[in-house]
Amino acid sequence: MTGQRILYFDTMTADMKELLRSRMPRGYELVFWDQCDEAAKEKELGQASYLMATVFPVTAALISQAKKAKHIQKCGVGLDNIDMAAASERGISVSNIPGCNAVCVAELTLMLILSLYRKLPYANTRTKQGEWLTWALRPDSYEMKGKTHGLIGMGYVGWETAVRSKAMGTDILYYDQRPLPEQKEKELGARFVGLEELLCQSDIVSVHVPLVPGTRHLINRQRLQLMKSNAVLINVARGGVVDEKALYEALVAGEIKGAGLDVWEQEPVPADHPLLQLEQVIATPHIGGGTRDTLIHVYTQAFANIERVEQGLEPMFVGNSYRHMTVG
Repeated sequence: MTGQRILYFDTMTADMKELLRSRMPRGYELVFWDQCDEAAKEKELGQASYLMATVFPVTAALISQAKKAKHIQKCGVGLDNIDMAAASERGISVSNIPGCNAVCVAELTLMLILSLYRKLPYANTRTKQGEWLTWALRPDSYEMKGKTHGLIGMGYVGWETAVRSKAMGTDILYYDQRPLPEQKEKELGARFVGLEELLCQSDIVSVHVPLVPGTRHLINRQRLQLMKSNAVLINVARGGVVDEKALYEALVAGEIKGAGLDVWEQEPVPADHPLLQLEQVIATPHIGGGTRDTLIHVYTQAFANIERVEQGLEPMFVGNSYRHMTVG
């Protein structure tokens, strides 16, 4: 029985909280930030040995108040919501769970592609309104088979997406910081190309890179203008990778066909966001990694990592340089 306190930052539904509790080992106390008033927040932050977050911003100010914290556990992949420098300065390790949601995000990617190609939201709404568009939708609906799918980023999610897209009959192009090993390329039937070539040649472009200084607005006005007029863009990575103003302008001008967006530069996305007004945009609320199957895996791995730290072992998948300090 450790008696160590774990502070979880993100606001969650009751069902989500119960799911998280169900994966927690015995002997820990789990506290939810959204159930604390201001006084309790200050107290719990000062007492917690472990901090957990999914998308909640774990800022330098919060980290400075976490006097007893040993480890920050990201319940997901991207670490852009955690101030890594502040954690390192305090001697607090930070870990994520690489590849934990790869299948989940890959499946959403294909769902967005197919929904755009078959105009699923439009067809669903109009059918429920009593319209029967059985012929009207056909001339502008498409199959994935025979199309070129360009993937920006070939990590865990990119790979799982490419495997599923290939099974649908697409030709795979990809761009990354480094090519896959030759055997992996052969296994997938994929071809490594430059970013500009990928944008020019692809019917489908999907984004699978982290948000870092070098990828912010990677897809900008100039690069959108390279895309085919019948191309669709899918972003399931981070909102800041795509310049949303430029994307809106490209869609309105008919320079690309449509977009499927699960991530946004500001989350929650404002209700009056211009992209939400376009019928050729399918919008989802950052649910790419959010299935029950993935959550069970993520929470199990997150608590296992906390157990490692509690036992004096090096945590898995550390994303920062740190040296644990003795805490009282």
